[in-house]
Amino acid sequence: MRHAYRTALVTGASSGIGESFARILAARGTDLVIVARRGDLLDGLARELVERYRVAVEVLAADLTDPGQRAEIERRLRAEPVELLVNNAGHGAFGAFAELPVEDHLRQLELNVTALVRLTHAALPGMVLRGRGGVLNVASMAGFTPSPGSATYGATKAYVASFSESLHAEVASKGVHVTALCPGFTRTEDDAPTNLLWLRRDDVARAGLDAVAAGRALSVPGVQYKAALPALKLVPRPLLRAAVNRMWHQAADTQ
Repeated sequence: MRHAYRTALVTGASSGIGESFARILAARGTDLVIVARRGDLLDGLARELVERYRVAVEVLAADLTDPGQRAEIERRLRAEPVELLVNNAGHGAFGAFAELPVEDHLRQLELNVTALVRLTHAALPGMVLRGRGGVLNVASMAGFTPSPGSATYGATKAYVASFSESLHAEVASKGVHVTALCPGFTRTEDDAPTNLLWLRRDDVARAGLDAVAAGRALSVPGVQYKAALPALKLVPRPLLRAAVNRMWHQAADTQ
């Protein structure tokens, strides 16, 4: 499989799946631009990747919910194009919709949707013009089901999946790959235990990178989630809503 992206920009790169993206790309010889709010964590990661893999790593500390800071990343993408954009940064606020401050919901929309759309729009026209490039957008299995207890988060991920698949159809014939990565439950720490339900972050990141390199519109890591996706489309929506609502209440009762 082809892994020949020479340059990549990864958002949310300071921890979790975003850090895994950065490490895997660096190991494959890709020069990086890494973006997150925590500049100190990015600096430490950059030093490690430069020393270990001899790649170039540029650090951009930015809060992508801040329009001014986000605009700097957009300008960077237009002025110095990268071959791969990984829109990984995301935020979820969990609890009943009516019980959370509206600002929590708007922050999710700003990061999970607005920032992703703006960065994609900054990068994609140049990729189309050059006839080469990739955009990997991190969605979620939550985008395919009702999400009581995380209604706004689930809705943002449904948007990302639909948006990415539509862009894939628009630009695939022009040599540009757009992929939605839709993981299920993922452990964001290396030492966290895994089971049938939980995925390892490195496995998720690797699956997404392989999918965008191969030009696939959708990547669902893990055999358990690959099997679940078509089943979700067959279950009557009232039954699905009842099931996920029961799961949410059970989870809330254990907290």
